[in-house]
Amino acid sequence: MTYEEVVAKVKEALKDADVSNVKEHAAYQFNITGEGEGAFYVEIVDGKLNVEPYEYFDRDILVYTSAADLIDILEGKEDFTSAHLSGKINAEGDLRKAELLKFVGKKAEVKEEPAKKAAEPKKATVAPKKAAAKKTTAKKVTKK
Repeated sequence: MTYEEVVAKVKEALKDADVSNVKEHAAYQFNITGEGEGAFYVEIVDGKLNVEPYEYFDRDILVYTSAADLIDILEGKEDFTSAHLSGKINAEGDLRKAELLKFVGKKAEVKEEPAKKAAEPKKATVAPKKAAAKKTTAKKVTKK
């Protein structure tokens, strides 16, 4: 895979990423090692995501990885954090901003409403008849 193909694949994978709720600026430079070697950046600014084939000198995070490992993350085969912990990705800088990349490699989840059960017809219930209360009349006893 060439450098241009790597950048194109990243652009394609992130084109529908929703970062509209990200209110802060974040810039990530990816230095690809091995096949497809080169640098490009991913930037989140004003709720929009940009991917460009240039270095970003005032970046928040600098990431070193291979194209294959980055593609695995983009395809959801591995997440960014586990790749970093396993050494497939080396990162330096403001790693707190790596949390903003949590959308990477995740497909948009479609929440389905649980199917509602058809209302069962109510069964007619007949309350048992209560025995009529016996009326007792108290006899007055008069003393003579």
